[in-house]
Amino acid sequence: MGSRTFLIGGGWDTAEVYAPFLRAAGDAPRIGCVIADEGDGEEQFARYEGALRKAGDCVPVPLLVPLGTRFEAERAADVDGVLVCGGLTPAYQEAFTECLEVLPRLLAERGIPYAGFSAGAAVAARQAVVGGWLLDAVPVCPEDSAEDLAEIDVRPGLGLVPFGVDVHAAQWGTLPRLAAAVARGYVPYGIAIDENTLVGLGDDGHARVSGLGRAHVVRPAEGDAVLVRSHAAGESIPLP
Repeated sequence: MGSRTFLIGGGWDTAEVYAPFLRAAGDAPRIGCVIADEGDGEEQFARYEGALRKAGDCVPVPLLVPLGTRFEAERAADVDGVLVCGGLTPAYQEAFTECLEVLPRLLAERGIPYAGFSAGAAVAARQAVVGGWLLDAVPVCPEDSAEDLAEIDVRPGLGLVPFGVDVHAAQWGTLPRLAAAVARGYVPYGIAIDENTLVGLGDDGHARVSGLGRAHVVRPAEGDAVLVRSHAAGESIPLP
C-alpha cells in the first residue's frame, strides 16, 4: 500500500511536499482540509488550496472547525484524503478530543491517507507535543514557539504515529523541546521536522524524508541523555 501517513514540518516554499500525499489519495482526489478556525478559516483554506493545486490535480474541500467546537470524524468520510492544517496546536488537539479513536479507525477502514501540516503533524502522534518552552521553569526553546503555553505540554493525540512530533525544527528552534520531552519520558522517541520537509511513513517499518530540509530523530540514551540523528531528503528512518 505504501505511505498512508505524511508529516510536513510547516513552511510554504515548496508545494511538492504535498505530492506523495496526493498520489496516495488517488486520481484527482477530494482533499478535506481540517482547519481550526480562529476567524480567518476561509482565508487559511485558500492558502492550502493554492498549495495543493500547485502540487497536483485535486479538489480541496474546507472542513472548518470553529475554536471551542469539536471535529466530527464523519466529516472525513466523503473525501479521499485528509489534510490537517496548521495554526495553534493546542486548538487542534482540543478539536479532536472526541474522535481520537474514531477518526484513525475511519481512515484505516476506508484507506484514506492522512497528511499533517505543522500542528496537524504534531497531533498525529499518540502523545502529542502541543507546545511550551519551559521544562521545570527552565527555557529549552524560544518563547515565540511556545503555542501560548509555558511548561512543555504533551496531550493525547490521534495515534497515527508511535513517536512524538515537533515541527519548524530549524526555523523555530523546537528540536530542544522535543529532546527535553524524550529525555523526560513524555514521549518514547520523536522526530522534529524542518519546514518544507516531509516525513512519509511506509508499511515496511521505515519513514522516508523528502523536501528541502531535514528530519531530526531523537531517541533516549543512558540516564537523561538523548541521541539525535538528522536525516536529509532521500534518507530512510527505521522505526522501532
